[in-house]
Amino acid sequence: MALVGYTPVSSMDQSLEVQRDKLKHCHKVFEEQKSGTSDQRPRLKACLEYVRQAFNLVVAKLARLARSTFHLCQMADKLQD
Repeated sequence: MALVGYTPVSSMDQSLEVQRDKLKHCHKVFEEQKSGTSDQRPRLKACLEYVRQAFNLVVAKLARLARSTFHLCQMADKLQD
């Protein structure tokens, strides 16, 4: 089972190191330095397109993945498809 990580930070002055450390066991990690409130997150889009059945998507914190519960449900539906 492949582990795929997604690690965003919302500004250029924030460090990815803490999240990198938490995702070091992942086979592939998509990193992004873009605000979570932005709909334009190309690395998240690439990550969601990369993930396949039998892959596990791993994030350091759930709040780093989605902007709201509704947004998280949309992503879960997309992954389910």
